[in-house]
Amino acid sequence: MDISIAKEVSLNENRVALTPAAVRTLVRFGHNVNIETNAGVAAGFTDEMFSNVGAKIVFSKDEAFKRCKLLLKIFPPSLEEFQLLTENQIVFSYLYLAAAREEGINILRECGITAIGMEIIEDDHGQLPVLTSQSELAGQMAIPIASYYLSNVGGGRGILLGGAAGVPPATVTILGAGTVGINAARTARGIGCNVILIDSSLDRLRYANDLFCRQIVTYLPNRFNLEKILPFSDVVIGAVLIHGEITPKLVTEDIVKTMKPGAVVLDVAIDHGGCFETSHPTNWVSPTYKLHGVTHFCVPNMPSDVGRTATYALVNATLPYIASIANNGLEKAINVDPGLARGVYTFHGKVTNASISKRFKFEHTPLYELIGGGQE
Repeated sequence: MDISIAKEVSLNENRVALTPAAVRTLVRFGHNVNIETNAGVAAGFTDEMFSNVGAKIVFSKDEAFKRCKLLLKIFPPSLEEFQLLTENQIVFSYLYLAAAREEGINILRECGITAIGMEIIEDDHGQLPVLTSQSELAGQMAIPIASYYLSNVGGGRGILLGGAAGVPPATVTILGAGTVGINAARTARGIGCNVILIDSSLDRLRYANDLFCRQIVTYLPNRFNLEKILPFSDVVIGAVLIHGEITPKLVTEDIVKTMKPGAVVLDVAIDHGGCFETSHPTNWVSPTYKLHGVTHFCVPNMPSDVGRTATYALVNATLPYIASIANNGLEKAINVDPGLARGVYTFHGKVTNASISKRFKFEHTPLYELIGGGQE
């Protein structure tokens, strides 16, 4: 199969879709791998490292897109990149179509594209292995980022997260007890913060209580609890995920107005639309803004700031799926792996994801109706 790795165009996106070792694996399987020049430099991988393992270096985005059956990306394609797609290609990337522009989805439909969203691929247990690989990093990163923006230099209240002898630590409230939330809670507890974890699942809260030996406080996310907790929180981390859907706006602007001046909001859910009414996407060049005296950090591609680590973690999760598609062909790969099948947004242009169909009012065609032997 002809496979291309596109260079990321999103500002400060430092990850690359494959490592040289992963490319060598695919080349040894007999596949042709093209990589756009300098695509891996920010993650520490030179063109020479890729060419030494059998990849062909291409020198334009147009060439990378046109030369392949399977296109690999990380950050969701821009509208300009969507317009470079050709008929019947397979796009394997973070796509977040629930929060995408309709124009891009229309291009997928018109060009007969099979779009596989890495963020909604499932494993045998219904978990999200590719998304989890990056969520673990984002959860760990959230606490040192919050620490900086709580400091005076960072424009905050001049608070040290862990406190000091005779000085109480900061209160960190985390919305969501999934992978991001648990990793953020572990990091915050490790430096001595007071941690409040909020989730709608009692099972997840029980798990967190056991994991942290009941050294955190847990709540359900009703309006009363949010209005009570957020005004005395120093840091609030939004880590809410609803599989395949836009994130609900759990925290209203009225609640943000009650927070302490200089408090910090990190909306890690911004990739899926964000869980604060006051959130809008930022980037690593200008990562924050202040609204109602509260610092908002809303960078969608947080793990990109640790591009090398994030690339290795990502490829560990994605290579089995990529190899299966390349070695077996798309339909067989989907048939043998129901979790991969659930990552398919569109199949040859037909919208197979029910949530996307509902949101944009597209006709929905279940994937199992389109592939022989497919599973519902």
